[in-house]
Amino acid sequence: MIIKLDTSVFRLSREKAEKVKKADIPLTREQWINADRIVMATMLIATVIGAILF
Repeated sequence: MIIKLDTSVFRLSREKAEKVKKADIPLTREQWINADRIVMATMLIATVIGAILF
């Protein structure tokens, strides 16, 4: 049986504080390269750990 939650509680709640929007600053080429290296290293480690476990 699917239970429907009472969503009226969420409508009554208010935000804790105003959100300040930050200006989007594009990444430089060096920052992209560093981010890519981190992602690739993480994927490599995950692949090795996955190969060992399974």
